[in-house]
Amino acid sequence: MPPKDGRATLATVAASAGVSVTTVSKVVNGRADVGPETRALVESLLEQHDYIGRRSPAAKGSPATARIELMFKGDLNAYSTEIIQGVLDAGTEAGVSIAISTRPAGAEPDRPRGWARDLAAAGRRAVIAVVDELTTTDLAALSRAQLPLVVIDPLNLPRDRVPSVGSTNFAGGMAAAQHLLALGHRRIGYVGGSTRSACNQARMHGYRAALEAAGVPVPDEYQRSGDFRYQDGVEGGAALLDLAAPPTAVFAGSDETAAGVIEAARVRGLRVPDDLSVVGFDDTDVARLASPPLTTVRQPLREMGGVAVRTALRLAAGEKLDSHHVELATALIVRGSTAPV
Repeated sequence: MPPKDGRATLATVAASAGVSVTTVSKVVNGRADVGPETRALVESLLEQHDYIGRRSPAAKGSPATARIELMFKGDLNAYSTEIIQGVLDAGTEAGVSIAISTRPAGAEPDRPRGWARDLAAAGRRAVIAVVDELTTTDLAALSRAQLPLVVIDPLNLPRDRVPSVGSTNFAGGMAAAQHLLALGHRRIGYVGGSTRSACNQARMHGYRAALEAAGVPVPDEYQRSGDFRYQDGVEGGAALLDLAAPPTAVFAGSDETAAGVIEAARVRGLRVPDDLSVVGFDDTDVARLASPPLTTVRQPLREMGGVAVRTALRLAAGEKLDSHHVELATALIVRGSTAPV
């Protein structure tokens, strides 16, 4: 007889597979003493029945052994390193271990239900995602697996009240542009991320708001989009500097992009900051190691990682949140890449 809540049980799956409940339990819990053909059959039926194992609290692990999955999409970079460090520090403080995984850019899991179920079976208590966006299939699979989700710097604020952590991107964009205006610059370009990205839009609108408040026009050709990567800065910077009236300053949407802009200036014989001022965003190691050291808007990435961990643990414990979106303050850090026009 099926359970009253309509969900599949171990017995349901075992009957469909023609094996014992013990065998199905071994597959669910990752035991090695099951033949490959039997395992494949059971896993297929678990997928078909959308089985979510209801483990005892002991099986989920004590706080000392429980894990949080930290998931990235695409290649890791300096930004990712700061997030990872913040998550690891907070995990150590809370006595929770962190498992890190990546998903290739543009790829989606072939079996999202199985993906989420496997995370739950492996003892994960929650998932922290640092991705450009999550599909509705991803969100549904995590919900079925009863795995709380927290998103860092989401492409767009997630639906269904998914908790997220970000920073004051609009204020940071304003601070960058106001700094350049105070130095006397009036031709100020922007090289940022995807036009679909909420954080990029906020940074760009902050930049535009500061210039418009000062009565400074923003030509369309002064704004370039990309993916917050070094090569985007090289290409976007080249496009700006090759204009008939090139900007005297560039606000880049990330430190890596800013480093690319500096390279575009170098190959054209321009010196930073004598001929071109450059401001970045994030304050990663790239900013501190750049030559000259990069003026940038500090995004508290490590603190964002810590907030995400604490939020995930609260959700895993069944607590309610006061707010489903948290923004931490940004701050302008002035170094050697900016100077009066």
